[in-house]
Amino acid sequence: MQESWKPELAVDRRSNKAMIVVCHPAPDSFNHALANEIQRAWSDAGFDVRLRDLYVEGFDPIITAAEARGAGSLDPVVTEHIQELLSSELLALIHPNCWGAPPAMMKGWIDRVFAPQAAYTFPKGEDTGDEPIGLLATRAALVLNTGNTLPDREREHFGDPLDRMWRQCILAYCGVRKVERRLFGVVATSTAADRDAWLAEARQLAHDLC
Repeated sequence: MQESWKPELAVDRRSNKAMIVVCHPAPDSFNHALANEIQRAWSDAGFDVRLRDLYVEGFDPIITAAEARGAGSLDPVVTEHIQELLSSELLALIHPNCWGAPPAMMKGWIDRVFAPQAAYTFPKGEDTGDEPIGLLATRAALVLNTGNTLPDREREHFGDPLDRMWRQCILAYCGVRKVERRLFGVVATSTAADRDAWLAEARQLAHDLC
């Protein structure tokens, strides 16, 4: 039987830490502007903020066969991300809407970092379809997405799958009860004034979660 992942280091769940994960290939993207705005807001509020840029890090999104069966990751970068997730009081997740889903690298990050026995478990320790037990001590999460569909059309025509994915399928599943999310768009035709207003809204959302 594969041994499930268990933290090797004691995780300080009472620390004033925050984690920001941004996933966009262009370093000058609006996603990065949002990430920097959240970092400033939480740093100003006294949080120890770790900003993780998955493309800059070259994060490997490919889950191994062993990890997929519940074994602990042997990748030290993945383990480091898991430790930071477990110790974060606040969490921000920032990425574009790609066909109603996260970019492939962000999806791989989710697969490897929201790991069994780290982010969630089951009453008997086995995934038999029972109600999961969320293990994250994260007090609140902020999910910011960008897109080229109007937010109203995204909700009414497509059903806004990213909202359900993050809010219910991942964060609530892993124990995070307070989730704020915004979809900013249309980015492709936005003006400087539009983007300034969106950044101000993002900063206020971050401030309100402190």
